[in-house]
Formats: sequence, C-alpha cells, structure tokens
Amino acid sequence: MTSRLLLLLMFFPLLTGCFGMSSDRNKYEVIYDGEDKHEEANSQSTSKYTVAIIPKVDGIPYFNAAEEGAIEAGSDMGMNVLYQGPIMMDWKQQVELIEGFIEMGVDAIAVSAIDPEKIGPAMEKAKERGIKVFTWDSDTNPKYRQLYISMVDPEIIGRHVVDILAAQLKEKGKYAIITDSSEAANSNGWIRWMKIHQLENYPEMSLVEIIEAEDNPNKAYSAAKQLLTKYPDIKGIIGSTSVGPPAAAQAVKDLKKVGKVKVVGLSTPNLMRTFIKDGSAEMITLWSPKRLGYLTVSVMKESLDGKPITDNQRLPNVGVIKVEDDTIIMGNPIDITKENIDEYDF
Repeated sequence: MTSRLLLLLMFFPLLTGCFGMSSDRNKYEVIYDGEDKHEEANSQSTSKYTVAIIPKVDGIPYFNAAEEGAIEAGSDMGMNVLYQGPIMMDWKQQVELIEGFIEMGVDAIAVSAIDPEKIGPAMEKAKERGIKVFTWDSDTNPKYRQLYISMVDPEIIGRHVVDILAAQLKEKGKYAIITDSSEAANSNGWIRWMKIHQLENYPEMSLVEIIEAEDNPNKAYSAAKQLLTKYPDIKGIIGSTSVGPPAAAQAVKDLKKVGKVKVVGLSTPNLMRTFIKDGSAEMITLWSPKRLGYLTVSVMKESLDGKPITDNQRLPNVGVIKVEDDTIIMGNPIDITKENIDEYDF
C-alpha cells in the first residue's frame, strides 16, 4: 500500500482537479508526515500508517482545534495525518473526499458525518478496499463504520444544557434552538434529550422553534435575529452548534435584549470570550475538541495495530475513556463561565 500511496501523492494536482474543489489549495495536504524536517516522499515511505480525518466543514474554530489535536497525535505516534473537510456543509463533498482518500490508499478514514445515511455507500466502498472506517464527532448508521468516537454521552449533554437554561430562566418561558443540520446525528441526539428533559422537568418552558444554520456563522446570526423578531417574548436561545451561541449573543446585543434573552449552548471559549465577559451570555458548555482530535487518531492507531479498545482504558494525552458497545466516549462536558474562561484557549 505504501508504494501505491507514494505514486498517488506525486499526482496531487491531478487528483485535486477531479473533485470540483478550489484549485488554489492542496486538497489532500499531509498535515503531519511522521518525521520532522524530512522530504515528503521519504516520510511517506517510512511512516507506518496514513489516516484521513474528515470534519463536517473546513475552517471553523471547533474543527480547527480538532485538527490541532490530530496533528499532535500524528506527531506523537509517527503517523501520516491527512485532515480535510468540505468547504460548506454538504454531504456530497464528504463523499468526494472519502472517494479521493480511497484512491490514495489510506489505511483508515474517520468522518464527522453530515448525513447518517447518504455517505454510507462511500464508506462501504472504503471497507471493501480494506480501509478501516470510523466516525467521530457525528455518527452514521452503525453498519457503515467500525467504531464511533464520541465526545460526550448525548443524554448527559442534552439534559445538562437544558438545566443550565432552566436555571437562568427560573424554569419559565419560551426558548428556541439553533442547530447545524437536521440530518446530523450528534445534534439530533442532543436535541432529542433536550426536548425530553424539558418536558419531564420544566413544564412551564416551551420550545418554539429549531432553526438549521449549517455551521455557518452568518446563517446562525440571521437565525438568531429572526427568532428575536418573530418571538418578541422569547426568553432563551440554545446553540447546539459551535457557531450558534456567539451568533445568538451578538444578535441579543444588537437588538438590545441583553439580560432579557439568555444564551447558552455548545461553543468554544475563544468564540464566546467577549460575550461571556460582557454579560451577553453567562455560560457555555463544551469538551476539548483538540482532545477529541487526538483521541480519534489514537483510536485509529490502536485499531490498525489490532489492539482492542476497552472500557475505562487510559489513553495517553486523553485520559480514561468509556466504551459502550461500538461507541467510544471521551468524557464529561466542561462548563465555561466568566470565572474560568481564561483557563481555556481553543
């Protein structure tokens, strides 16, 4: 497989031209080649494994942080790590990326799935070629992959976020949710438990609308302004995608509703630092996306080495993980407030 991979890498421009992506960037850039300061061809021939990681979308801070973790893991483990996502939330682009990595002959592919079914045939094709296939961050139908590498238990995060909002609303009032895609398995899982928990425990709260923003900051901002205008008595907005809370907090500021509408959800400290410090949002919840990227590469290597992943196993630079059937869970979420936000930089 190594010699074939080397041959294909020599023809990157030809490969990148076949998939309709921008011609001014190297589509399959080798982020870490397993050796420091060596020529790419030499590092490709000596590295043990080449793995590909596909996020939902390229360029947003959450997935940039995950990329950093993947790079670090590749460096620590002497692996070639290729990291590339769609330029927008489009499952067809994910299929193109999967098929490109299949032709390159990578050893393993991990995908944060935009759609749990539509990328399935491409993943099946990868398995038929002897490539190990995983999902991370957002799952597919389990039949398409070997393991799902999850950041948190969806029930825990869904219930927890609603508890945070309920505490700020004194358990009363209308709220809405800004999500990424109605097809995304991770967001759907969290929202499912948000609804269940609110109905079970906070009957005086009511969910008025869920809007998709496709992990696009501009769309999330427009969605937040739409909600604040459409529902003048709304009391809270949950962002279940990392761009949701900062967009909602900015809209709350722009429409002069700070203190009247509470913003909570899942986002990164760097995106939310200004809003939490100025009071337009009081708290966000997340995990370390960098650690998730590191965990993803760690699991891929363990699997390629033929080693089982077990419950309560401690992985270097990750910690103790949980394993439930074919799902690996990184850990519990982190609450980020004005008091501790400067402890985090991602």
